[in-house]
Amino acid sequence: MTADYYEVLGVTRQATDSEIKKAFYKKARTLHPDVNKAPDAEERFKELNEAYDVLSDANKRSQYDRFGKVASGGGGGYQYVDIGDLFGGGFGMGDLFSTFFGGAAQGRAAVRKEGRDMGVGLRLTLEEVATGTKKEIVYDRLAPCETCGGTGLGENGSFVDCSHCNGTGRVVSVQHTFLGDMQTQSVCNVCGGTGKTIENPCPECDGQGRLPDRQHISIDVPHGIRDGQQLRLKGFGEAGIHGADAGDLIVTVRIDQHSRLLREGDNLHTRVEISITQAALGATVSVDGIMPREKVEVRIPVGCQNDQMVRVRGKGLRVFKKESRGDLFVHVTVVVPRSLTKRQQELLEELAAEFGDDVSGKKTVSQRIKEVLS
Repeated sequence: MTADYYEVLGVTRQATDSEIKKAFYKKARTLHPDVNKAPDAEERFKELNEAYDVLSDANKRSQYDRFGKVASGGGGGYQYVDIGDLFGGGFGMGDLFSTFFGGAAQGRAAVRKEGRDMGVGLRLTLEEVATGTKKEIVYDRLAPCETCGGTGLGENGSFVDCSHCNGTGRVVSVQHTFLGDMQTQSVCNVCGGTGKTIENPCPECDGQGRLPDRQHISIDVPHGIRDGQQLRLKGFGEAGIHGADAGDLIVTVRIDQHSRLLREGDNLHTRVEISITQAALGATVSVDGIMPREKVEVRIPVGCQNDQMVRVRGKGLRVFKKESRGDLFVHVTVVVPRSLTKRQQELLEELAAEFGDDVSGKKTVSQRIKEVLS
């Protein structure tokens, strides 16, 4: 049975979004396998992450409250995306906590203060490309700590020179060898190479100035955007440490294949079926365009041949960030009727005689039976 998500987070069913977030932070920082070596820590953290994933989203939480579970594929009206950034591969809340703890820990490498760029993928339909659209996406990132405003400072907190390295960020060690004393420099393992430590750090973020968080952002996708094209949102990537510059969020657009239209740059291709009489005499037919409720009139020329292409100017896609449009290329399929009424057959035979065509091919048994019965 599915665990009680409210019980997993340790909140009531009336808990606010802020209370749910704080409860998740508190438990995640004690249950994450990077800090908790209990045999069941990883499993308990996965359960905690699952509970937060449901209760932090209004639509999923509503489903859970009503039915005790969340329907598969039940979205919240937005597009949830996994992060494939400089860390590589899919990146979720658990991995963000690993990065968070890594940022707090001090090692031999200097701590990177600036936030890294992050990348998400966004799928669009061709109709959305034609009109432009607004999309809300949800992703996990290290975001500025709301408690300290991203500074990492607690109440009456301040930055001071690291006492271990005297503010240099480097420490010198001496090794005594048979060749004499040898000095080596390494990154200070107390301040991580920054040369500064914090007196009275923020208790919420342990002085980092950032915390793992789930972000909801709306982005305006301009019309005419191409498959694989990227949109850069400045400052929406990983937050920096102690208020340093955040990285950017890079949104890569992927466009779904359309059922009846093929894109070629700003031009569109479609196919229409016409009769042999329309092909011979010419006609005007209507096809659905790409814009909402758009009908495109296509003039079929006299003597149109099968697979001939008719160009309709200005009925393709809108050009990226411009009001002009590409063209619509209509590929014509001439459909030969598989069965004819007696009158239709007589008329075609008369037309064949007029053209001097020999249509006296051997008749099938069924054709002869039909003639006898008629």
